[in-house]
Amino acid sequence: MNFEDFTNRISKIKNLPLPGVDSHYKMAPELRIEELKRISEQTKNPRNAAVMSVFYPNKFETTNLLLILRKTYQGVHSNQIGFPGGKVEKEDSDLMQTALRETHEEVGIHPDRIEVIKSLTQIYIPPSNFNVQPFIGLYKNPSPFIIQEDEVEAIVEVSLSDFMDDSLVYHQKLTTSYATNIDVPAFKLNGYTVWGATAMMLSEVKELLKQVL
Repeated sequence: MNFEDFTNRISKIKNLPLPGVDSHYKMAPELRIEELKRISEQTKNPRNAAVMSVFYPNKFETTNLLLILRKTYQGVHSNQIGFPGGKVEKEDSDLMQTALRETHEEVGIHPDRIEVIKSLTQIYIPPSNFNVQPFIGLYKNPSPFIIQEDEVEAIVEVSLSDFMDDSLVYHQKLTTSYATNIDVPAFKLNGYTVWGATAMMLSEVKELLKQVL
């Protein structure tokens, strides 16, 4: 889709109700859903983080979604596909500033150049004990991305048409932090398997876009 047309249409989601956790659960294995429901009834002391779902025009003026491949490291999200973003720092005034600051640090987009369209439903990630606030933003006049090399392995530029293609949602057997060889719903985007919390957040983004595109 042409980015100008996309920009005009996505503004309509500002007034839409959020699909919420039901959209998250569509991209979560049964074991994770059971765990989230159980944890939601318990007292937890999570760390806070925020991420940005950035849409921008490519060189052909069609719409792309920005994802990143994280570096391999000693942690539960090693070498996974995710959104730019990260944990709250003391200097952040709110979660939106966290998402904008981290996006700037990780992929080089200055906060002033992102138009934040909407905040989405928070999601709790048990393995890392993070409560994550996602946002949708537009990057209308993109410059070349500059990756934070100690955290980001690669930029993953996903076409809107691929993201909205339901045939690219499938199930795969994976070993996760909480189970071995389980059936996990995932997106297949640019050859990468996108699952877990990122897939759950993407599911809500996709449900909102389906209502306006």
